[in-house]
Amino acid sequence: MTDAPNLYGMPDEIQVRADGPLRIITLNRPDALNAVNDPLHTGLARLWPRLSEDREVRAAVLTGAGKAFSAGGDFTYLDEIRRDPELRARTIAHGRDLVLGMTRCRVPVVAAVNGPAVGLGCSLVALSDIVYMAESAYLADPHVQVGLVAADGGPLTWPLHTSLLLAKEYALTGARIPAERAVAMGLANHAVADPSAEAMACAKRIAGLPRQAVESTKRLLNMHLERAVLATLDYATTAEEQSFQTEDFRATLARLTARDD
Repeated sequence: MTDAPNLYGMPDEIQVRADGPLRIITLNRPDALNAVNDPLHTGLARLWPRLSEDREVRAAVLTGAGKAFSAGGDFTYLDEIRRDPELRARTIAHGRDLVLGMTRCRVPVVAAVNGPAVGLGCSLVALSDIVYMAESAYLADPHVQVGLVAADGGPLTWPLHTSLLLAKEYALTGARIPAERAVAMGLANHAVADPSAEAMACAKRIAGLPRQAVESTKRLLNMHLERAVLATLDYATTAEEQSFQTEDFRATLARLTARDD
């Protein structure tokens, strides 16, 4: 295995390394539970086209360093977005790029959800192609709880994976979805003891299959996803940008920040 933490010019917050025809993508802020900051968010927006352009790649595994897959948005980063119009506009644009980039990525992405996948972490899971979750892991999309519209979150993709009623319940309440429940709902494929090992084995199986058949089949399936995303994405991003400027979001973020202090 080649140690290439900065493959594709990624920031330190995203490690990409090669294992033959596989790429292992690791969200790498373990001390912050891989919470999303600007370099991580920007890197994710740029990653997927670069992965698609790498003709040596046949499959990828996406996971998190340490105890979490991703704990969602870093509170400091969220406050910076609220205060800075230029950062807010760039972040919203990057969110759009991330969603479309994953949707259109030619490379099958197998998620190894090693711990909590919250907010954007939950979105990355929903946009992956096959999902293995640790038995103790959970999904959650708390955008609404903090006063935000989830432009790149559950409401965008969950209705294709599960019922509209269940998508509404978990998007509106932000409740946690334990691994076994996620599998039962169709938001994950398997709840396992070792998601990294299982995801690697799955990715290696896919990498050994005929390339054109794999990539065209993924593209065929994701055409359904892309149509749904394009039908809602512009409204969602506009609504999310507006929600960053509301008093509800400001007050909620102040309360959460004070609680963490």
